[in-house]
Amino acid sequence: MSEETTTIRPFSAAAFNQYIAEHKLMGARCAKCSKTYTPPRAICPNCHSEEMEWVETSGKGKLAGFTVIYTGPTFMAEQGFDRKNPYVSGIVELEEGTSISARITGLDATKPAEIKIGTPLNVDFVEFGEGEAKKTYLAFKA
Repeated sequence: MSEETTTIRPFSAAAFNQYIAEHKLMGARCAKCSKTYTPPRAICPNCHSEEMEWVETSGKGKLAGFTVIYTGPTFMAEQGFDRKNPYVSGIVELEEGTSISARITGLDATKPAEIKIGTPLNVDFVEFGEGEAKKTYLAFKA
């Protein structure tokens, strides 16, 4: 399998998820105004340019907001999350100045009062399933 260059992929959710499966957190940077967006955008919301380029983020950020989820979607229930085993979902402000929502690992979801806004986070990739059904999810670890 040959290594695909980042300029070939469209700025779409499918391409973004393909990078996640490769354990890369990519964003789209505007060639005109240099703003970065994660998840990517095909058109810059700031200057409306279509001159976007893929860039790999540092994967570092801080917790900007969060919620503890006790009753989640089916795929989270299949991973063992429920009322007795909640998980944290949050907004992560990346060093690049963009924000993204993701699952937050490494925090005690049973003690939400102890979770602090501003907690340093690093990108983490959570895999679930086996074989063809294996999927990689974006997460951040405290």
